[in-house]
Amino acid sequence: MDSTASTSLASLSSLWDEVFGSQPDPDLWVVIATLVAALVAVVPHGVWRLSRNAVTIAHEGGHGLVALLTGRSLSGIRLHSDTSGLTVSRGKPTGLGMILTAAAGYTAPPLLGLGGAALLAAGHITLLLWLATALLIAMLVMIRNAYG
Repeated sequence: MDSTASTSLASLSSLWDEVFGSQPDPDLWVVIATLVAALVAVVPHGVWRLSRNAVTIAHEGGHGLVALLTGRSLSGIRLHSDTSGLTVSRGKPTGLGMILTAAAGYTAPPLLGLGGAALLAAGHITLLLWLATALLIAMLVMIRNAYG
């Protein structure tokens, strides 16, 4: 193997370890600062009116993901300024796929939180950040209105 291929392979291996490996627990001050930031995002009513858009994104993303997983085609997702949203999929209007797609919106936000907590508990902080970024990019591709 030549040195360029060896270097590329080492870089790829290093990237794999960085993303999928575990990281040490953050310092206590980081945990406390994150707690304070979360409280600031949800406790004051004026701030919550803006930050609850994240819950709508997770809700509509849940509809969209399960629609795709059950064989439906995803036409688009709309997010509105009043924090409502709409996910449009095509497929059989009855049956298990439609039921799961409809139910997914309400289960997606807590399941995303649970999955994120599990990744954090396992020390996979970088993986959690990359997965969240990938989900947001996938969601962005399906947004079909200016506010979204």
